[in-house]
Amino acid sequence: MGILSELRPGRVWKFFEEICGIPHGSYHEKALSDYCVAFAKERGLFVWQDKTYNVVIVKEASAGYENKEPLILQGHLDMVCEKKPECTIDFEKDGLSLGIDGDFVYANGTTLGGDDGIAIAYALAILDDDKLSHPRLEVIFTTCEEVGMDGATALDVSMLRGHTMLNLDSEEEGIFLVGCAGGCTADITLPVVREKRKGLLAQITVDGLKGGHSGAEIDKGRANANRILAKVLVNFAKETEYALLSIDGGLKDNAIPRECHAKVLLFEKADTNTLRRATLGVTDAYEATDPDLKVKLEFDKEWEGEVFSKKIQEHALTLLTALPNGIISMSKDMEGLVQTSLNLGVVKTQEDMLTLRYSIRSSIGEEKKTLVSQIVQVVQQEGAKIAISGEYPAWEYKKDSPFREDCVRIYREMFGKEPKVQAIHAGLECGLFAEKIRDLDCVSIGPDIFNIHTTEERMSIASVQRMWEFLLKIIER
Repeated sequence: MGILSELRPGRVWKFFEEICGIPHGSYHEKALSDYCVAFAKERGLFVWQDKTYNVVIVKEASAGYENKEPLILQGHLDMVCEKKPECTIDFEKDGLSLGIDGDFVYANGTTLGGDDGIAIAYALAILDDDKLSHPRLEVIFTTCEEVGMDGATALDVSMLRGHTMLNLDSEEEGIFLVGCAGGCTADITLPVVREKRKGLLAQITVDGLKGGHSGAEIDKGRANANRILAKVLVNFAKETEYALLSIDGGLKDNAIPRECHAKVLLFEKADTNTLRRATLGVTDAYEATDPDLKVKLEFDKEWEGEVFSKKIQEHALTLLTALPNGIISMSKDMEGLVQTSLNLGVVKTQEDMLTLRYSIRSSIGEEKKTLVSQIVQVVQQEGAKIAISGEYPAWEYKKDSPFREDCVRIYREMFGKEPKVQAIHAGLECGLFAEKIRDLDCVSIGPDIFNIHTTEERMSIASVQRMWEFLLKIIER
């Protein structure tokens, strides 16, 4: 018996638990992709898998539904893999350790992958139900969504007949998404020149932050560990002389980093009071959003070795602090919607290279180009290079959407209240599909999932049940 075996709807939770038992972080989706292919073959369904491990499964219409418009169901196979420092799970080899707390399913010490494992579970449960009345169902599972939507970009949709799509990659029940920002990833690389110095080895750490999704939660004003530590290092240089050995923080460009570490070599006396003065004015603004934020100074030993040259250290700290981060502009058309932003998600030091990785988002293509141009100017001034990758288009709001109106009407009939129809700042694959499929009519839905992309991720059991019933009504009608 599985941990989730007593939950309802049983078929959905059965598939979700099986999915959680298969490693499926970004770039490592093959095992889960093969599982979906085997699922389809066992049931005699048409299945197609491409070289990027995208999967398309087709179930022909049930009796009486042959002339209905086909419905596309879509979600992504990969999950964001974050874990607590003490967690020993190897995301490339191990499944997740699931638990139940009241109304919530969670994973012990790691992200849950409800984004977007629940979409795969919903779709498999639908395909597995031979009693359900339905039109032709075209189910798409894509790869590498969390790292640039590479799978959706590569997908050949020529075998699809549908022009109506239900994307299952949203995390708030009762909110229908009908538009999203476009975006890209920026990798900035600074060559590191080192020199030999002798001093006291120490480490400065920023941790205890909430983190979160760099699109869905960028508007909450949460602290970015990489930026906090960079500002502390700038102030620290005013208090005592030191040289930088390395600075490392964050794992994903689309996750607000929760912690960052810098190894430094001290040439003058420093203590906790030195650090306290360096943090003044840096952390104060985050007392409400990140109450557990901590900055620590730990001493190691006398050491002699290679550190950043003074000039390279200046360039590095300028890049880390001069480039913008967070919200750039708000939408003038939709109240409360972030229009353009960027997130310094990853800072990584190698022997001869410092890398900064940003996630850039905007619902206005020209504004995104302008922001990238501004970043390029700063980067070049500091002797660094920049590479833009993973560009994906915005999903533009469709004024005339019969499918959206159907979804709103069904939701109103079922739950006695109006759903919210919104656009979001986070990226969805719908924009890519809208480019590939002529006249695509698309809505994105999902159950309540909280703190996605963090180790505090929780998915509501009751919400999964309600959205399952809603999904069945959409399919039957």
